[in-house]
Amino acid sequence: MKPDILEGSVVISQKGRDKGRVFVVLYLVDADFVMLCDGDTRKQDRLKKKRRKHLRALPAQLPEILSLRSAGTCKDADIRKALEPWRETARQARTL
Repeated sequence: MKPDILEGSVVISQKGRDKGRVFVVLYLVDADFVMLCDGDTRKQDRLKKKRRKHLRALPAQLPEILSLRSAGTCKDADIRKALEPWRETARQARTL
């Protein structure tokens, strides 16, 4: 069973020019689309809108990012730091 894609989920892009990149889902647009951020190429001021079917959810949630964002104190560096362990996992998966 695949993990659901919810707010705070860590996901890997499966399609498009950002294929293989790790993102965090910041919010859900509707049943098909979500808004993503990685703190590096896609920062909080320019979120990526992507279809759910083009994403693979990892078994991880980042509720601390959502709480920082709701408090208005979340920085792109916080997101980069939180996603760092998952970036290594994505790199290893690409080499297989």
